[in-house]
Amino acid sequence: MYLTLNGFKISRMSRSSASSVVSSVGALKLERAAITVRGLPLLAMAFQTLGIIYSDIGTSPLYVLNGIWSNSGDSPPKEDVIGGVSAIVWSLTLIPLLKYVFISLHYGTYEGEGGSFALFQGLYPPRAFEAAPTRDSVAASQGGEHQMNKRRAPEKLRWVFLIWSLFGTSLAMADGVLTAAVSVTSAVGGIAVAKPEVAQDAMPISIAFLVALFIAQPFGTARLASVFAPITCCWLLLLAATGIFNITAFPGIWRAYDPSRAVMYFVRTKNYDTLAGVLLAVTGCEALFANLGQFNILSIQLSFGAFAYPALILAYLGQGARLIQDGPSVIANVFYLTIPGKANGPLFWILYVFAILATLIASQAMITATFSLVQQLVNMKSLPPFRLVHTSEKIQGQVYIPAVNWTLMVGTIIIVVAFKDASKLTNAYGFAVSTVMFTTTALIALQTYYVKQMPIIIAVVFFTVFGFFDGLFWGASLKKVPAGAWVPLMIGLILLALMIFWNWAKGLEERFDVTSRQNLGRFLVISEKPVSKQQRGA
Repeated sequence: MYLTLNGFKISRMSRSSASSVVSSVGALKLERAAITVRGLPLLAMAFQTLGIIYSDIGTSPLYVLNGIWSNSGDSPPKEDVIGGVSAIVWSLTLIPLLKYVFISLHYGTYEGEGGSFALFQGLYPPRAFEAAPTRDSVAASQGGEHQMNKRRAPEKLRWVFLIWSLFGTSLAMADGVLTAAVSVTSAVGGIAVAKPEVAQDAMPISIAFLVALFIAQPFGTARLASVFAPITCCWLLLLAATGIFNITAFPGIWRAYDPSRAVMYFVRTKNYDTLAGVLLAVTGCEALFANLGQFNILSIQLSFGAFAYPALILAYLGQGARLIQDGPSVIANVFYLTIPGKANGPLFWILYVFAILATLIASQAMITATFSLVQQLVNMKSLPPFRLVHTSEKIQGQVYIPAVNWTLMVGTIIIVVAFKDASKLTNAYGFAVSTVMFTTTALIALQTYYVKQMPIIIAVVFFTVFGFFDGLFWGASLKKVPAGAWVPLMIGLILLALMIFWNWAKGLEERFDVTSRQNLGRFLVISEKPVSKQQRGA
């Protein structure tokens, strides 16, 4: 039996094999699966996550307490400090640890991608054998038939959920611009504590560091992680060590683990706005989910639960203890002024250098997450086909996108120049994060019912619990819109408009392709005899 295409002999095979080839041409899929490693490779990958994912949330101790209590205000009383630190501790426990690390990571796509748009892909995956594939539907395939044939969300709500997920994704990318600006500016600004005379040089120094970071992106995630992971590891160890030392100044700070302290703090002060400062402690938790395609679930759970989370808790408890003990003398810059030793001592400069390096790596977390999100959006026809450079031979999700990289660099520099001061930047920071957090909660609740096939009560409970906390953060950060949060909102709306337009235009192209497509089977001829020279010539 010979299979011929337009008169050219392809191969000799049985009739059943040839028929199978013809029938399966329309079912061609390009499948990609999540990363699976065990043992030492898993530990190595967990170590790599330190250099890509956790620097964002890991550098929050630089500015969180001054985000709650202004550096130009009075030192807060002891009970307020315990209550504020309690709010930080439980926010870190409920949102990054519980919601993201132990729940959200299990809602990635079959391919191992995470983020808001990945949740939409789970709700509306391409149906298997629904139609002959186009060049785009092959790229957008979400894995095997086992995922494609699951119960789907109502088709009439597809555009509602699409716009919702695209808005969350666009804000996550807008947050990437602010993350770099806030983190690096906060770290470099610490030089004013030891060298006040060079404080005016903080902005150009910040820009120089940021430019160097973006120039390094073509080296790829794996190479950058091999350099960044040891730095972040040392940074988190330094945070934990200084935290333990500072806790000895006031061991009573451990009462912050009582959640009622956080509740009573807001009841007593009636200062709901300080919740926007607490939110700064969990900015970067979305990077845990968005960077899933770069690593895998176990590596992220291991590195955060066993290392990053305890180090951050100790750091905040230590800062709170010193703020209670030495309030007026450290309120101007809680992080740098609570470093043990003199303000110009060796430990100060060690932490200062690592703070700058860690904040550069924090920017890396959102840059890498943005690359992953753009790759998803391109595959699902919601963004133009940017040139993607695969930087790893083993992990398909590790990519570098030149156009996105340079756009982020320009946007970050503009933000740094426009806001100038780290305290002003924190006003713009947080709104995008809280909006994305709420979007993720809603989409996970929908996936719980439609994709995971769980009882609706589980989805309702999940949305009620985590939606309540996300809503509190969103309401507090909404007040920041006039003070600077309009910047990420504007960036997000512009990106959303582009994505909606591109998705609509590609839909028109797809429908045209479907109506104009010719079945490949019309050109395939199955015969019992070899093709003659005359037939080939014809």
